[in-house]
Amino acid sequence: MTTADPPLAGTGTGTHARTGIAGLDDVLAGGLTVNRLYLIEGVPGSGKTTLAMQFLLEGARRGERVLYVTLSESNDELAAVAASHGWSMAGINIRELSASGESLMPDDQYTMFHPSEVELAETTKAILAEVERIKPTRVVFDSLSELRLLAGNALRYRRQILALKQFFSGRRCTVMLLDDMTSVDHDLQVQSIAHGVVLLEQLSPDYGAERRRLRIVKYRGVKFRGGYHDYIIRRGGLDVFPRLVANEHRGTATMEKLASGVRELDLLLGGGIERGTSTLLAGAAGTGKSTLAAQFVWSAAERGQKAIIFIFDEGIHTLLTRTAAMGLDLRKHVESGRVFLKQVDPAELSPGELAHACRQAVEEQGCSVVVIDSLNGCLNAMPGERYLIVQLHELLSYLGQASVATILISAHHGLIGSAMVSPVDASYLADAVILLRYFENAGEVRQAISVLKKRGSAHERSIREFRMGQGRIEVGPPLRAFRGILTGVPVVDEKAGAAKDAPK
Repeated sequence: MTTADPPLAGTGTGTHARTGIAGLDDVLAGGLTVNRLYLIEGVPGSGKTTLAMQFLLEGARRGERVLYVTLSESNDELAAVAASHGWSMAGINIRELSASGESLMPDDQYTMFHPSEVELAETTKAILAEVERIKPTRVVFDSLSELRLLAGNALRYRRQILALKQFFSGRRCTVMLLDDMTSVDHDLQVQSIAHGVVLLEQLSPDYGAERRRLRIVKYRGVKFRGGYHDYIIRRGGLDVFPRLVANEHRGTATMEKLASGVRELDLLLGGGIERGTSTLLAGAAGTGKSTLAAQFVWSAAERGQKAIIFIFDEGIHTLLTRTAAMGLDLRKHVESGRVFLKQVDPAELSPGELAHACRQAVEEQGCSVVVIDSLNGCLNAMPGERYLIVQLHELLSYLGQASVATILISAHHGLIGSAMVSPVDASYLADAVILLRYFENAGEVRQAISVLKKRGSAHERSIREFRMGQGRIEVGPPLRAFRGILTGVPVVDEKAGAAKDAPK
């Protein structure tokens, strides 16, 4: 399209055709440039047909004439796909060029196409005649595998695709070609011809549901969002989660302090945690990390602020019951809409989906506190630790710029002693690190809390006793009479304690 051409009716922005998938339009910087030819590649089951149908349905919704040319699926199969998503095919013209029943007769078994459609020229003639009759602004070809087989050789195939491109270039039509990548030798002929290429991938982990992601291989003249973007296929079509880029959301963070409501804990933290920062709660299982995070969430809700907890490791009912026993009535805040609890199944979660859910919580629900409980569960949803660290960095940067107080929970392997390790070291990413440890004293297992790191404000260097009982959280005075608390087996040092407490 030249600058003198008028905007096209029903194409979205005039120069771009919306795909009907908000996340994909975001990745494509607005959609597909109109009057161009695009290639959608992916193995069977990756969602090519679903994407193409959403593209045509969006055009029909905008009043455009659209055409679906199928060489591999029947009308009934396409109708079944549409019905599974709750779509109506009204407004979509379908031209079926697949094999007929007569091709299975003994005399015709030399090809799976009807004799009248064996030659590529005949097939192309039928396609072009349908285009001339309907005059669509959006066309989908499904799939190129059949055209490749009919062409017989690479030269004829490339020339045929070039001829199709030239034919549509003068007819103000946006064309989408689907390729199932089933050929033994995957060629790049169409990639070089197409204006843009979208690659759909389907991954099969050792456990859990399959994972899907897409990548824009090329898109001429457009600054699209590169890299891999997770997506899922649900009832209603593809849902794409654009890769989170923190630099696109820069803003001035508010460093407001958020008190926990427990006086001694706030003294230890120098007044509380700050908005725009991230806090890591680390410790062995059962030391009170989730309860401590719930204390901050409850306190924020009491002040009228909103918060969300992403729960990986326990059920929502268990969380509400356990916190209620500690005097934290989260249920009333859940019912009032101030606290959101989102149960996450690591076996079903994609990394991009978690980042997208965090964005929704901040931008749509207005949450000022976000809790991820826990990083161990989050790690199980990631393809590898190195990816988790990079994703966490972008996510924490985004949340910090959005003035959100983020609380991360990490459970150490082991219960006591100096050999305890974390499955992923996120301590350098967090602005504050709160350590909870078990220690032994007088035949009892007790808990200690300390702040190892806190950027931007002063905090206590002391180690205090941490207790959960009698319907509340209790933080005791500094444990000055002990040495070696962090080892788990401290020794009493009465003289050291007396010297510390002596008046100066």
